[in-house]
Amino acid sequence: MSKRSNAIKGVLVLSLIPILLIIVLAAGCSKKPASDTAQKFGDAPNFTLPKLGGGDFTLSSFKGKVIILDFWKIECPPCRMEIPGFIELYSRYKDQGLEIVGVCLDRESAVKSFAKREGMNYTLVFADRTVGQQYGGIRFVPTTFIIDRDGNIAKKHVGYVSKEAFEKEIKELLNSSAE
Repeated sequence: MSKRSNAIKGVLVLSLIPILLIIVLAAGCSKKPASDTAQKFGDAPNFTLPKLGGGDFTLSSFKGKVIILDFWKIECPPCRMEIPGFIELYSRYKDQGLEIVGVCLDRESAVKSFAKREGMNYTLVFADRTVGQQYGGIRFVPTTFIIDRDGNIAKKHVGYVSKEAFEKEIKELLNSSAE
């Protein structure tokens, strides 16, 4: 290489450094500080989804409660088998701090009449792809998470789980983390 081509390369590199510095500084300034974007809800991904009947629901609004978070579909037989147990558990333990959130993977029109017919007495919301991905990619239903009062995932179940098994898990959390 000639001295002239080396000099040209040197000038190019030196002229790119201020441009790169400006880009890096501008990118850094456009981001919110971590404290602004971080969720204050344990390790369970927080979300806001539309609720059956209208309005929005945010999971962290149940902070301080033990939460059964159940991803389900109407045409899933094991999902339907769990619903009577959830209804009973919610009726029995809601005053002790239990909340149940059914994350529906169906359209609202189908769920509305189904929920009424089954007597579903707990919160029902409608999933989007992002929430499923945040929870590790929901590939099978039912997939159910038990979340403690601090918003941390205590258990994950894929497939049918009996009411008695859920009851044992939530009672431990309700009793060990009572406020």
